[in-house]
Amino acid sequence: MPELPEVETVRRGLAPVLVGRPLLRVEARRPDLRFPLPEHFAARLKGRAFERLDRRAKYLIGHLEGGDALIMHLGMTGRFTIAAREGAETLGQYVYGQSADPRHDHVVFHFPDDVAVVYNDARRFGFMVMTPARDLDDHPLMRALGPEPLSEALTADYLSERAAGRKVNLKALLMDQRVVAGLGNIYVSEALHRAHLSPDRSAGSLATRGGAARSARLVQTIKDVLEDAIAAGGSTLRDYRHTDGSRGGFQEKFFVYDRDGERCRQPGCRGIVQRTVHQGRATFFCPVCQR
Repeated sequence: MPELPEVETVRRGLAPVLVGRPLLRVEARRPDLRFPLPEHFAARLKGRAFERLDRRAKYLIGHLEGGDALIMHLGMTGRFTIAAREGAETLGQYVYGQSADPRHDHVVFHFPDDVAVVYNDARRFGFMVMTPARDLDDHPLMRALGPEPLSEALTADYLSERAAGRKVNLKALLMDQRVVAGLGNIYVSEALHRAHLSPDRSAGSLATRGGAARSARLVQTIKDVLEDAIAAGGSTLRDYRHTDGSRGGFQEKFFVYDRDGERCRQPGCRGIVQRTVHQGRATFFCPVCQR
């Protein structure tokens, strides 16, 4: 499933096309994705323009004229294609090396100048829901989310406070969207490795003597790994694509993710990357330099 850097890459690719252009019409080619589409979806969007396109955690949020917000999630196989006279670019092509089958083009946004944005989703795990923008923070999808990891709200003090007394491990703490919004399996593994912290370390250790230094180091590596991934255009799992159609490149910089059995890439470390499972998700780490 796309993680924060991939969704941010898609947002940056869509924003210049979506924002500020009136919607001539919207095709809803089926009544539902993971959830039913909003009632009278096409009619409610026709003639309106997106004022801005934001990202919250792994959600895209289009703010519409008139005060509504369209919350969009790519699920596992969702992708947006921008179709224009000069050709087409696919954003969020994150699906097992397959090209987009037009049978799964479920929603099409039509703009002036023969520009269309097509949402394709083979498995239909993505969704689109609408809510008044004034109620966005209280929406069930949003109200429990923790701070954005790249925001100033994620600090060492905050992370130590949220970790205090927790009996879960660090991997579980960081994957909890109520603690930090938008972190996923890949970037948690990479951030913990950069911070030299074991995924099995007790989360509560961030609040003990010496925990402040661990928290500061971990917060910095979280921010660094996400910024590096965004700059690289995201990670390619099978066939992720970014705005110019090229493959996301951060997977080439993974130190541990999907590298079990390989030598640790930390300078001077002679450890071998191992794979384990936490809460049903694969975790990759070095048992030598991560403690």
